[in-house]
Formats: sequence, C-alpha cells, structure tokens
Amino acid sequence: MASKKLQGIVVSDKMQKTVVVEVERIKEHPKYKRRFKIHKKYKADDPKQEYHVGDKVVIEETKPISKDKNWKVISKIN
Repeated sequence: MASKKLQGIVVSDKMQKTVVVEVERIKEHPKYKRRFKIHKKYKADDPKQEYHVGDKVVIEETKPISKDKNWKVISKIN
C-alpha cells in the first residue's frame, strides 16, 4: 500500500524531534458549491531537528511513532 504524502508549512518546532505541520486544503460546500480553505495540524517526526518554523515540507504517513505522531518529514520544498 502506498503511504499518503501531504505538503504543509511548519508552524512549531519547540518539541524535541517533532515538528507541527499545518496542511491546507480546499473543500467545496455540498449544497452551495462555494470553495473554502480547511487547515489541519499534524505532528511529524524530525529526528535530526533540521526543519524550523516557516519551512515548506512534505510529510509521509508511517506506523505510529508515539501517541499522536503518525507522520514523518521527508523533505523541504524551496
């Protein structure tokens, strides 16, 4: 099974070996057809602590690393 990949922006790097990534997607209202933005935050594993606030990154779903960490950071986008 292919693992999910998402793009987002790092909004917090205060934890050790973990960053919080905010992913934005566009959703359409079922009745009124108006499009609007949805934001969701994911905790992602960053063992080398190389990503900081404001970095645009790609995260990939993995097996659970901790209670609420199921994602790891793969790469930085320019």
